[in-house]
Amino acid sequence: MPNGDEWSVWLQAVAARQDRQAFAAIFKHFAPRVKSYLMRLGTSEALAEELVQETMVSVWRKAALYDAGHAGVSTWIFTIARNLRVDHLRRKGHAIVSDADDGETDTLQDDEDLRPDELFSARQREVRVREAMRHLSEEQAHIVRLSFFEEHPHARIAQELGIPLGTVKSRVRLAVNHLRRLLGALEP
Repeated sequence: MPNGDEWSVWLQAVAARQDRQAFAAIFKHFAPRVKSYLMRLGTSEALAEELVQETMVSVWRKAALYDAGHAGVSTWIFTIARNLRVDHLRRKGHAIVSDADDGETDTLQDDEDLRPDELFSARQREVRVREAMRHLSEEQAHIVRLSFFEEHPHARIAQELGIPLGTVKSRVRLAVNHLRRLLGALEP
């Protein structure tokens, strides 16, 4: 799997030459991850598919705007997806919840595909996870985001953070155990 620098080179190839092979590799890697991310945020599968397509079209069109000094390719792509989701929900009149503590913008939406009890349960889970994430150290919260929300493999996280692979694995394990304890304490 390419590392952050290789993704950046491929994205620059898309920007400079409309390199279809580079874009195909980016699409193949990121599209399913973005879809999974959007669905974890409570987006229906159909809307997630639509937003993935919009995200990847934006990546193609806006590749020249990417600045490797500002963010990694994955962060840039996931930010585009999240912003498209927020824009969609605003157009539909859904309330947007901003969580200033972790810099995430997210929503608690009314999804037509969920029954009221499922929607209520999903909202409760989301609120509980957000609350638990606030209680993690910044280091633990960051590694959880990279591993679970951005779906980076442990080897890539080790490379990005400049730490040994074993350290990444132990930090992930400790963070997950801490989250479990926190979520147990937050049970209603």
